[in-house]
Amino acid sequence: MDTPTARTLKVPGATLYYETRGSGPVLLLIPGGGADAAVYAAIAPALADAGYTVVAQDPRGQSRSTLDGPPAGQRPADWADDARRLLDEVSPHGPAYVLGCSAGAIAAIDLLARYPERVRRVVAHEPPLVEVLEDPAPYRALFAEVRALFLAEGGGPAMARFGEGLGTPDQEREPDEPAPEVLEMMPRAYGNTPFFLEHVLCPFTGSAPDLPALRKASARLVTAAGRDSRPQPALHGPARRLAELTGARFAEFPGGHLGCTQRPAEFAERLLEVLADGDGVGDR
Repeated sequence: MDTPTARTLKVPGATLYYETRGSGPVLLLIPGGGADAAVYAAIAPALADAGYTVVAQDPRGQSRSTLDGPPAGQRPADWADDARRLLDEVSPHGPAYVLGCSAGAIAAIDLLARYPERVRRVVAHEPPLVEVLEDPAPYRALFAEVRALFLAEGGGPAMARFGEGLGTPDQEREPDEPAPEVLEMMPRAYGNTPFFLEHVLCPFTGSAPDLPALRKASARLVTAAGRDSRPQPALHGPARRLAELTGARFAEFPGGHLGCTQRPAEFAERLLEVLADGDGVGDR
């Protein structure tokens, strides 16, 4: 297995950490809130072997991507601008493929809406854009409650309420053994939890995607959700709803919200299918 090359990139307000491996067209991997590049460690080798230059980043303010100033409220536009600058660095002569998961999917969607010329295809896996649901109010209230609970009582009670509010996934089987890099990431992810709960959760889930722009770029958008997430409307629902609202394709993936770590081999295989199929990926 090739060892990825670690690099940094200075962007306005932060220094981004990212890793690259492989050769071929660029495939940028954007993690969700609390996670970092290592969450993709188990799928990156297969993607590189399939002929992609795989670029996995730590989002600003998380793990090794440091902020220039104190922590502050995050916006999808900031993460999308970071992704655009990173693509300008690693893919200056052409558009790239992008996979975003969770909050990273929200950033990837914003990237496509505002910089469509930089993207060949975006796969947005379980973006928790609850504002596109027919009744977002319960989830809006849940996320506000989780943030308030964190500020009052700390991360443990807040995360417990978070998990309770999202509901229980329908796991077909036990998750695969985590990759060593994922286990190594866990202390960093734990350290990222306060930043996620205070500064990422509410502004990201409460954001509204630019539907007119996404309709224009719908041929380059695939929304995705895990099979195991079907009982979790805040995670599975927005992807299906966004496909309906924009004309984008919807694809179901193995596993749940963390399918890339739960079912890495099947997740990578499904992602490669989606990236290769420009004519009609879909489960509708």
